[in-house]
Amino acid sequence: MSQTDAEERMLSGTSESEEQINELQLVPVSESIRYRKRAQTAEKKNLFFAEELAQMKSETAKLSEQLSELRSERELVRKLSSAGVKDLEAAVLVAKARMSDSKAADPDEVIGQLRKEKAYLFSGGESEAVTFRKTSGVRDSVTNAEATLAKAAKKASVTGNRVDLQEYLKLRRNFV
Repeated sequence: MSQTDAEERMLSGTSESEEQINELQLVPVSESIRYRKRAQTAEKKNLFFAEELAQMKSETAKLSEQLSELRSERELVRKLSSAGVKDLEAAVLVAKARMSDSKAADPDEVIGQLRKEKAYLFSGGESEAVTFRKTSGVRDSVTNAEATLAKAAKKASVTGNRVDLQEYLKLRRNFV
């Protein structure tokens, strides 16, 4: 730097640092266009990814809701089966309907209500008659096959139908 340059700067009122900034700000037009295009594509990508993120968040919320519903249903099925339900599907449907009516319903309370109101869904309820099974030492006087043969013979004799007679004869052939 010469003395004349310093004098020119003093006269124009610019300092050395301002001059360096002015030199840095001058960018060729082709580079400026390229930077602008890169910025525009980056903004487009940013919008695309923001939309995709929002979509993924909503999908995650839906999936977590479904998961919690499945967990509560599984817990309900487990509790119903441990309570000794005969018809699990019917009991689950009734319990779900009752739980959806009152959102804060406890599964144990609902199962208790079902046991009181619909005892026929549960094994060991009042509506079930207690019968004892025969032990292996005691034999039936008539086996199932002989009982079936006797039923077929009676049906054939009562109806007089050829089809019934034919069925009786087929069954009889197996035993004679």
